Amino acid sequence: MKHHELIKFALVGGTTFIFDMVIFYSLTFTVLQSKPVVAKIISGVLATILSYILNREWAFKNRGGRERAHEAFLFFGISGIGVLLQAAPLWVANNVFDLRSNLGSLELAVVDFILGFLIGNLLQMAFRFWALRKFAFPEENLRGGDAGSTDLYPSVEELNDEELGHA
Repeated sequence: MKHHELIKFALVGGTTFIFDMVIFYSLTFTVLQSKPVVAKIISGVLATILSYILNREWAFKNRGGRERAHEAFLFFGISGIGVLLQAAPLWVANNVFDLRSNLGSLELAVVDFILGFLIGNLLQMAFRFWALRKFAFPEENLRGGDAGSTDLYPSVEELNDEELGHA
């Protein structure tokens, strides 16, 4: 396992975690107060779109092995399973244990955070890292560049003559 990929994946995850949380709480404190699972799925889908862009262009930029449409299909399929895994603890708490009827708004916010963001994220993060490396971005160094590079943009050495206008 390449540690630089795991670190980049974690940074992308941290960024999308914050994005997801802001969207989720914006929805649950306004238009979806009584529907936290719907809010979690909406915020998860939006965070997944951001995650695809950041993972493809940065975390897994040196991996490939698939045509872009196939890669995107796999990424969003895997991430869709991840969104469901992330929402599962929240669904169990609300539909199996009927937690919403017994708690006040502050307690609900804390429980939603613990279930949807801590436990749910741990489940989906482990699954997504494994599945993305195995299926969506299976082969290393297909897009060129230094596998250990942490730069978002390629260095001058990584660009070929055509990209620099020296055809």
